[in-house]
Amino acid sequence: MQKIIVPLDVANESDALTLIEKLKEVTFFKVGLELFTSCGPKIIKLLKSRQKKIFLDLKFHDIPNTVKGGCRSAGRYGVDLLTIHAAAGKDALKAATEGLAEGAMQAGVEPPKLIAITLLTSISSRQLAFDLKVPLELPEYALQMALLAKECGLNGAVCSPQEAAHLRDVCGDDFLLVCPGVRPTWADKGDQKRTFTPAQALQAGADYLVIGRPITAADRPVLAWKKICEELTSS
Repeated sequence: MQKIIVPLDVANESDALTLIEKLKEVTFFKVGLELFTSCGPKIIKLLKSRQKKIFLDLKFHDIPNTVKGGCRSAGRYGVDLLTIHAAAGKDALKAATEGLAEGAMQAGVEPPKLIAITLLTSISSRQLAFDLKVPLELPEYALQMALLAKECGLNGAVCSPQEAAHLRDVCGDDFLLVCPGVRPTWADKGDQKRTFTPAQALQAGADYLVIGRPITAADRPVLAWKKICEELTSS
């Protein structure tokens, strides 16, 4: 199932390798902050040596010059997707695209698709309003962040599957939508506040589904993976 991205949300290379070896059928893995901070680019090389696609989920959020430098370095890795917070602002988003292009050209690889974080799926409408003091309703805020990303030349956005249909309608079919917060009906929601089932998320317009703990924390990860794939192919 090419549309499912499995996060390697583990602390070290050994645990990551164990998951990769167990989930041989998975073609697309996500490397986040914890694993990348632990292993560095070595984990990227390990995945590429196994012909896996890579979502490098570092969620850059800094001043434009720093973001550009970070993206220039990331652009050399030859990964498929990279994230930046849309809230970093227009100048940082444009600097990120420039840095990625420069790094990829220096390394002779294709630049990754740059995907904007609209709003973390762990944040609820109440938290957006009362903790972050954002006056917009949550769906409108997510849309505005996605539109800002598109205006700045980014390839897509990370959003809750609950916002996917609206973003798809407004941003068009060529704008990638990556949806975490996807939980099968039989899985615990954990700290995700805005969830859909995998079938619901695809129907809403998601291009990729990020599904972690229902697979990686399952007693039998391979069985959980196959169960989700079967549900999607039969829906």
